[in-house]
Order: sequence, then C-alpha cells, then structure tokens
Amino acid sequence: MKKVGGQYLTTVTLLILLFCLPNFAQETDQVKEESLYNRLGGVHAISQVVDDFVDRLWVNEVLNANPKNKEAMGISKPALKYLATELTCMATGGPQKYSGRGMKEVHSGLNISEKEWDAMVVDFKATLNKFNVPAKEQTELLEVVGGVKGDIVMSSAR
Repeated sequence: MKKVGGQYLTTVTLLILLFCLPNFAQETDQVKEESLYNRLGGVHAISQVVDDFVDRLWVNEVLNANPKNKEAMGISKPALKYLATELTCMATGGPQKYSGRGMKEVHSGLNISEKEWDAMVVDFKATLNKFNVPAKEQTELLEVVGGVKGDIVMSSAR
C-alpha cells in the first residue's frame, strides 16, 4: 500500500466512502419516483376527483340508458364514492384496502357495452382535466382503469 501524507491510501478511500455513501444513497432515494398515489396528492385529493367523477357518471345519459346500471349495483351514490375512493387509492399505491366486491361480480348481468365504457372514459378524462391532473398521471390512471375493462364490459353493442 502506498502512503499518502502519513495515511494509507485505503484509509483515505474508506473515509471518502463513509462520507459520500450516505449522500449518494439519499440522492438515489430522491431520484426514485413517488407512487402514483402520492403524485396525485393522496386520499384527500383522490376523494375530490372521485366525488366529481361519480357525480358525472350519475347523470350520464349514455349510462342511464341502461336501467340496470344503478339498480343492479345496489349501492347509493355516497357508498359508490367511498368504495371508488378506496379502490383508486389502493390501485395507485396508497395504504387503503378496497372493501367492496370484485369488478366482475359487481358488473355481472349489467351488460355494459363498449359505448357505455367509452362514455365513462369521457367523463373520467373531463374530471381529470378539471382537476389539472398532469398528462403522465392521467395516462397511468387510464391504464389502471383499463386493466379492469374485461371485468366490466360484457356486451359489444347496444
């Protein structure tokens, strides 16, 4: 080992590592992307978005053309808002746990069509735009929602 100013090179290297590694680890943690849940603002922000979205769905003419939508779900508007908030929080990485029934079970027998799905997506995008949700987060949310489409859309035409 080569001596450097009375200290061994390995000692200097060790000291550099000891002082630099904590800073490097901290920077690496900061570079890690936050969860979608956190980027959306957590439960309070998500609940506001869900509130607006469910209000839109509740009066959507395309969705209301299917009389089974509200009847068959057997759920009140406030309960739907609560469960949709739970589900959205959980699906975006939040600590909440969804306590409702599965999407396939809830929508079974409703014969949801592509047209109804598309109408829901239009309302969803309008809500996201109203709350100025950034494009990246909108894309991620639409991917999350799209992941359950197969459990919801049961009919191709109406």
